Amino acid sequence: QVQLVESGGGLVQAGGSLRLSCAASGRTLGNYAMGWFRQAPGKEREFVAAISYYSGNTYYADSVKGRFTISRDNAKNTVYLQINSLKPEDTAVYYCAAAPTPFRIRTMDYEYDSWGQGTQVTVSS
Repeated sequence: QVQLVESGGGLVQAGGSLRLSCAASGRTLGNYAMGWFRQAPGKEREFVAAISYYSGNTYYADSVKGRFTISRDNAKNTVYLQINSLKPEDTAVYYCAAAPTPFRIRTMDYEYDSWGQGTQVTVSS
């Protein structure tokens, strides 16, 4: 399995932006499709965005489409999530995850076998 470490979370006002990073070690990210999930207090973990090995292939949850952008730099072994126009309902712990199917988008959490520890995003109104 690959080890994942998220960073970039924080406290931001509504309408602001953040860029989350997910750094991988142990194995190259080129072997994986990558995803971002989030979990708000008292709620189940939900899919946010995913990207295949080929960066042109991405998929987003309807709730974030047009505001979030997932990207990857395979040379740096890092995946990013640019979050714009933040809303209070975006407050959650954000997790990156890796699925061993580099050419296929995955949207279900059980399809991912490596997870980071999460980074907190808090949006104030």
